Amino acid sequence: MAVKSGRVNLFSQRHKSFNSQYPYLAEALAELPDGTVVDGEIVALDESGRPNFNLLQSYRQQAIHIHYFIFDLLVCDNRDLTKLPLTERCKFMKSLLKLESHRVRISEQFEVSARDMLAAVRHQQLEGVIGKRKDSTYEAGKRTGSWVKYRVNRGQEFVIGGYIPGPHGFDSLIVGYYQGKDLMYVARVRNGFVPASRRQVFERIHHLVCPTMPFANLPDTLKSRWGDELTAEK
Repeated sequence: MAVKSGRVNLFSQRHKSFNSQYPYLAEALAELPDGTVVDGEIVALDESGRPNFNLLQSYRQQAIHIHYFIFDLLVCDNRDLTKLPLTERCKFMKSLLKLESHRVRISEQFEVSARDMLAAVRHQQLEGVIGKRKDSTYEAGKRTGSWVKYRVNRGQEFVIGGYIPGPHGFDSLIVGYYQGKDLMYVARVRNGFVPASRRQVFERIHHLVCPTMPFANLPDTLKSRWGDELTAEK
């Protein structure tokens, strides 16, 4: 989100404008000083103050629940802060950003152990937590090892049955689960890897390649919504 010459530009990671979609947020963010750029997230809060994705999906009918959480300050008074460590940017964010609207909030940062933070997130039945290095700079559009997203909702262990080749060893992993003696294909996994972790995983799996199809429910020749079917050859 950016404020320039008194005008607010609220946009997504892919630079799609959200001004018309969330006009009440754009109006509230206009309180920020001119020459300000922040990073944040649009969140829908339920009656108990907890994030609720379903409310966010029906944002037109649930406008009262929609809020904007600012979690990083990138430019202030036209000064670039992205090269400063995270701790310094947070200090500027809390001291310089003063907003009266209840729709815009400054995200809290907690310097606690990972164990204590995860325990608190699980106790409150939240989706997960973001962890960042205190000395990290802001690298726009890059997935670096200086931050991590950790989900704590219920999950299941999967078995790697194959991979799609990529520049750092693999582009995506093909995973499944055992149903009796049969390994059942579930999905391809791409997210959550940086180049270094892709190379590390690839080093551990590439020598296990075999000529037979491990999944009992493949090939699947039906096209998905993205037109990317998975065949035995692939």
